[in-house]
Amino acid sequence: MDRRKHLGPPTHLDNAQILDPVSGAISEPVTITVADGLIAEIQDRGSATDGRHLDLAGLVVMPGLIDCHVHVTASSADEAAITDTSPSYVTALAAKSMHDMLMRGFTTVRDAAGADYGLSLAVAEGLFLGPRLLFGGPGLTQTGGHADHRGPGQIVVPHASSFPSHGLVCDGEVEARRAARDVLRRGADHIKIMLSGGVASPTDRVESTQFSASEIRAVVEEANAAGRYVLGHAYPAAAINRGLEAGVRSIEHGNLLDETSLDLFIRMNAFLVPTLITYRALAEEGERWGLPARSAAKVTDLLERGLEALRRADEGGVQVAFGTDLLGGMQRRQSEEFVLRGTVQSPLSVIRSATITGAKLLRLDGVIGEVKPGYAADLIAVDGNPLDGLEILAEPEKSVRLVMQSGDVVRNNV
Repeated sequence: MDRRKHLGPPTHLDNAQILDPVSGAISEPVTITVADGLIAEIQDRGSATDGRHLDLAGLVVMPGLIDCHVHVTASSADEAAITDTSPSYVTALAAKSMHDMLMRGFTTVRDAAGADYGLSLAVAEGLFLGPRLLFGGPGLTQTGGHADHRGPGQIVVPHASSFPSHGLVCDGEVEARRAARDVLRRGADHIKIMLSGGVASPTDRVESTQFSASEIRAVVEEANAAGRYVLGHAYPAAAINRGLEAGVRSIEHGNLLDETSLDLFIRMNAFLVPTLITYRALAEEGERWGLPARSAAKVTDLLERGLEALRRADEGGVQVAFGTDLLGGMQRRQSEEFVLRGTVQSPLSVIRSATITGAKLLRLDGVIGEVKPGYAADLIAVDGNPLDGLEILAEPEKSVRLVMQSGDVVRNNV
């Protein structure tokens, strides 16, 4: 998962108060010992001797944050324009975006279309600082679907020369299987499929349903056969339900879900990944960052509908993970998602979405998401108790004092 070596003397984080996202409890000050990239031991403060010591002076230590819906290569809100942009330029912007995510405290992110094996390998080998990156390559779309970025006057499907597009067009069960297999061949951690229309696509409606049930099942079968899973972009209940019934593991956005959707989430042990901040950002500054006017018109009520969907899912016991879906320069607003969710969820529920639930969705539970011996030393230390107010996490430049990833201190303002 992370090819870097973290050998050498241990690091001791002294006087740390640990926030447990399972119980919601905060410990008395302790010493967290980190060695070889893992949390080696948690003991009474002051009992460790050898190695490097950092006095956290009572800062609250949390698991590194997990964002389950990012687009690190989305250099513009005009997704069609990305395929015409120099791959080297897009890569440089992606590296900068990922560095900034890590400095905010996000130590793991799941890219929901666009990133590839090369970016994942580069960050794993430490060629630049960034979160652990799980990628899926291009999202699968039907002709005229959410990731088909051709306008109504275009005919030929554009192909990026050396950098993956956000979308791969395929129609029918045979093409869907072939596309899924090709994405898996590229080393993908997951496959994304567009189950409905969306904001950034030029020729569909948000409420439209896309791909037939047999096409969706074909993609899910291929993912399962390879030990991977499918995430589905979906807004209306009809698209959400069809994806869940076919075995899609996580629904992205889900703003227009209904009671039948909630029942299916529970029955299928699936996850919901709302992405609320992107609608606020698109409404306030989307056109500045390249969002076409035809797409801006779709944003109007999606935030309010998304908040209501999140409230219903939370109250209904659905597994909810943290996601943001920001594009272009709007990615700087990633941490604002915490405050938006806090208007309909408890602080502990929001924190769980960005730690233990995210880890479970990514099949990394037992590896990340908690501060326990044997887990990866992905840690952040914050000034204040986020359970008292999520504004602490929403303003990382002020409150995140230390970021540790796989045992390396990458930000230290202690």
